[in-house]
Amino acid sequence: MRFKDIYGHEKAISILKSTMAGDRIAHAYLFHGPEGVGKRTTASVFARALNCDAEDPPCDACASCRKAEHKNHPNIITIRAEGQFIKIAAIKELQARMAFRPGEGKRVFILEEADRMNAAAANALLKILEEPSSGNVLLLATARSHALPMTILSRCQHLRFAPLPREEVARFLREKEGMEAATAEVLAAASGGSIGRAIEMNREEYIAMRNGILEHLAQDNPADLLKRLAFAGRFGTEREEILERLRILRSGYRDGLVLRETGAKESLVFGDRAGVIEAIAERLSGRDLLHNIAAVSAAMSAITQNANKPLTLEAMLIKLA
Repeated sequence: MRFKDIYGHEKAISILKSTMAGDRIAHAYLFHGPEGVGKRTTASVFARALNCDAEDPPCDACASCRKAEHKNHPNIITIRAEGQFIKIAAIKELQARMAFRPGEGKRVFILEEADRMNAAAANALLKILEEPSSGNVLLLATARSHALPMTILSRCQHLRFAPLPREEVARFLREKEGMEAATAEVLAAASGGSIGRAIEMNREEYIAMRNGILEHLAQDNPADLLKRLAFAGRFGTEREEILERLRILRSGYRDGLVLRETGAKESLVFGDRAGVIEAIAERLSGRDLLHNIAAVSAAMSAITQNANKPLTLEAMLIKLA
């Protein structure tokens, strides 16, 4: 894979190419932004480029690029969490490898979900960042940069990876996943600019689930608390499945607000369900829709922070206008 194969992120790629052309490679980079937008893909391509001698690296043809493609390049090391955390043992091993210079190219360490370092691992990494060694480059990728210590953040060059435009996500789904245009548009609109999330949503049960949630919003009766509490039971028990359903819920209210205030159907996340969105917009006032969006966002934040899931969902549904 080459830089031209990455969807979006032209600014970040331009910065990386410029630093290589000017031989101004930083010792540590922080690639931060939402999940599934291309941080790890870009880190992988950058690591290949740093070990490729072609005029426009990476070339995908040289021995170095072929090793990287087969994931057996000695200069490209990926560090992931073991269980819940990236542990100090992984950072100590990284430090031991950095004690000697690579024979050629750059030795690149990619820390996926870098925010999952435990305290001991973060302190060990800080010591490495304070005394960087030549020939080695650290690439930290995270969707939660705020969870990293400020001392680590201040020693990295930051590259922001924003959510991708809807058109870019749809283009990826058509070209790389072979989806029909209509399906790609639906998933791209609901993905929040994340290719990874769009791929995860590419299943029949997601569309059925989404439609069920939107139809509930269109018919919801605030006086029927038993029905609302029963609806909470459809959100599942695992954090990610609950968050997925809450994202649909929030986007449904968001679309209702957009349609009510602007009438712009082309701006809807769920444009293929415009009729249901119209029913939501007619049933609720602008103030009610804003209130509900805030209530769902608060529930998502609580679930992310490991609050009691059933109680959080029930409390949210009772609060909805």
